[in-house]
Amino acid sequence: MFILVILIALPFFLESRIGGILKSNVNDNINGTFDFEEANLSLIRNFPNASLGIKGMYILNEAPFEGDTLVKAESVSLTMGLGELFKGAGDPIGIRSLKIDKAKLNILVDEQENANYDIARETEPVQGTASEEEGFTLDLQAYELTGSEVSYYDRSTGIKFMLEDIEHRGTGDLSLAQSELDTRTTALISLEMDSTNYLNRNSIQLEALIGIDLNENKYSFLENEALLNQLPLVFEGYVQLHEDYQDIDIRFRTPSSDFRNFLGVIPETYTKNIEGVTTTGNFMVEGGFNGRVDDTHIPMFNIEITSENASFKYPDLPKSVRNIQIDALVKNTTGIAEDTFIELNKLTFMIDSDRFNLNAVIRELMGNTRVEAHLDGNLNLANLSAAYPVPSDLNLKGQLQADINTAFDMASVEKKQYGNTRTDGYFILSNFEYNSPELANPVSISSMSMEFTPSTVTLKDLAGVTGNTDFQASGSINNLLGYLFNKELVEGNFRLSSNKFVLNDFMVEEDSQQADEQAGDTASGAETGSAEQLKIPSFLDCTIEAAANTVQYDNLTLRNVSGTLRINNETATLSNLTSSLFDGKLALNGTVSTKEVRPTFSMQLGMDGFRIGETFEGLELFQALAPVANALEGRLNSQVDINGLLGKDFTPDLASISGNALASLIGTELNPEKASILNALGSKLNFLNARDFDLGNFKTALSFENGVVKVQPFTVKYKDIAINVTGGHGFDRSLNYTATLDVPAAYLGNEVNDLLARINDQQLQNLTIPVTASIGGNYSNPVISTDLSSGVKNLTAQLVEIQKQKLIDHGTEKARDLIGGLLGGNNKEGDSLDTKDSTKTGVKEVLGGILNRREQPADTTATPTDSTPAAKEPVKETARQILGGLLGKKKKDSVN
Repeated sequence: MFILVILIALPFFLESRIGGILKSNVNDNINGTFDFEEANLSLIRNFPNASLGIKGMYILNEAPFEGDTLVKAESVSLTMGLGELFKGAGDPIGIRSLKIDKAKLNILVDEQENANYDIARETEPVQGTASEEEGFTLDLQAYELTGSEVSYYDRSTGIKFMLEDIEHRGTGDLSLAQSELDTRTTALISLEMDSTNYLNRNSIQLEALIGIDLNENKYSFLENEALLNQLPLVFEGYVQLHEDYQDIDIRFRTPSSDFRNFLGVIPETYTKNIEGVTTTGNFMVEGGFNGRVDDTHIPMFNIEITSENASFKYPDLPKSVRNIQIDALVKNTTGIAEDTFIELNKLTFMIDSDRFNLNAVIRELMGNTRVEAHLDGNLNLANLSAAYPVPSDLNLKGQLQADINTAFDMASVEKKQYGNTRTDGYFILSNFEYNSPELANPVSISSMSMEFTPSTVTLKDLAGVTGNTDFQASGSINNLLGYLFNKELVEGNFRLSSNKFVLNDFMVEEDSQQADEQAGDTASGAETGSAEQLKIPSFLDCTIEAAANTVQYDNLTLRNVSGTLRINNETATLSNLTSSLFDGKLALNGTVSTKEVRPTFSMQLGMDGFRIGETFEGLELFQALAPVANALEGRLNSQVDINGLLGKDFTPDLASISGNALASLIGTELNPEKASILNALGSKLNFLNARDFDLGNFKTALSFENGVVKVQPFTVKYKDIAINVTGGHGFDRSLNYTATLDVPAAYLGNEVNDLLARINDQQLQNLTIPVTASIGGNYSNPVISTDLSSGVKNLTAQLVEIQKQKLIDHGTEKARDLIGGLLGGNNKEGDSLDTKDSTKTGVKEVLGGILNRREQPADTTATPTDSTPAAKEPVKETARQILGGLLGKKKKDSVN
């Protein structure tokens, strides 16, 4: 019991110590940083050995790869004798077993051929101490590597190599000078050289018994069998390590000559299950590597691949591939990598009467690669699907004829010196059909013919259909070799014509949620899920002269379309594009780009004679820019500059657009039933009738940004009323306008008109007052407020004042005449009766005018006669008062 307690408790005291020793020993021997997150020590798990578990282990590089991770592992388990736990920091630790899980080894060689794995620290041996006793000693009995990967990238040569999903186990006593190591390995292997994939996640299996001689540093392959995909290979030989180089002598071959071995070379994804395939003929792979490997040499090698009179047939397919002949050689006789070459002397096969022939020589494979090749064939593509398990979604159909010769070197291709290349021949395809997940609809090509010359590839004709779209094309490609071998863009000039071109036929499904994540979930609120997205091909750098009778874009139908399309850098530039649309003419210049996650556009549009009603119905943008346009009937001329983002249906995202527009209306009439804003204005100003607005020569300018339209002030006519409008509206259908009307007084009601009639002044017949109407709310429910009531009230007060002043002026004139009669003393005796009558009448008129009362009918029974003293005195007094008022004097208490 006491021993058990010791075994449990002791690790708590030793964990930090053994972890520190491990870090110290590793860091003292490398140019880099070794560390881990935690270490756990157990004395029970593998008793009588100690077990050390390490989590989060990693090694970081120093310059010139500073900060790069050379290796990391999720967990590392070490087993060692108990005595190793008590060694000092400078003593070597003996490791008996090693297990590494989920490790990643990242090997990198830069352009200057510096290797990031070259981290061993050079040390001078201390006198009397053997250097091999420092750090670690391997007393391994077993080791294991699980769920791991190794990547290798040599930037100086362009070679990429990767092993993924590595499961490797080995057992043997590596503490002995001579031992045997029994290994089992499975992995996926990928190999790329000069941007060409030779292996792509191909499955490999290896069972190898390796003889180890530590004294000679020699590793021999004793009993070994490998499986590349499903191709079996047996091999033998050795690798011997020297201080500055390695000697290699390895030979391999297929264990049998069955043609089934050839199918085993092809990745299983493409061959499917070959268990039931019947084969005839032979297939052999045989070769070897030998020579020195150092900084300037690779091993020499000679690999022969041959097959004669072979055939194969899949049990569930109706046709067989027969008369297969293969004669190929991969060779290097100098040990210099650039001298590697491939000779494909013959590759032929037949399906029924169809035939295919290819021969080629590829020299300086690792240097300035030189290619000479000839291809000819006549194939019914449907027979390929009937004889070989091609992916079902390809659904190949059509007849192919080709006879092509080519000779080129990669240096000339890279420098675009196509004059140094030679390609000639023809390629004809008819009744071809192709389908792919990258296409919205299958593409059916009724005919295509290409002619190859040393300088260009001429597309003589191309005619086909996809969805509801038909197309015909011709043109030339200037750099086909550069596109095929040097990752260049396709450069060329083409002519494209179509009777009907439907843009939706080129939409493809895209994971919009992923696109939103890449775009940072932009504020426009893109929906999650799948959505259609048009992409401009990134490999095109060409000019297309296009013409189409009809182009269908969303719900728009454009007719007689023609223009120039320049495609480059995932951007389409439209020049001088013209079309008939909405019974008018459209001119368009601008760009569309799908380079970013969300497409962008910038356009200049000219609209000439568009029918307003059709334009409003067909263009969401027009609905946003002109909210009352749905009530208009007539034609529109406009110039629009606009830019912004496109939605996934390739229509403008209104929240993102900005620009400006000029517009003029021709022969325009209003439909009052649809003029909700004008009707609402008429309800507040009852003298307005929407039918009587004059928009015949209406012109306006506007700008828009961030979902808001700002309209420059403009004037419209309503009969003899000028209406000045300022303000704007939002794409959210909100309204914010102010209308100022110069309203003639005649429109302002009976009271005002009665006053005008009383005043009877010709100058007041053209009198107007400003009325301001504020227009808010939204398109469907506008809210109108006006200052009409206060305006009419103010005008009425002014007219009353004018009337009073006029009456006062009129009364003053009468008073003067009256006073002249009373005080002037110049009346004649015979005129006294007439004077009295006129005086009486004048006074009554003056008083009635001043008091704004009409004269009452005379009461002959009660009113004194004008000749009596009682009548004369008040008249005199009144006259005096009026005179005093006219002369600016205060009234006296008495009149002398």
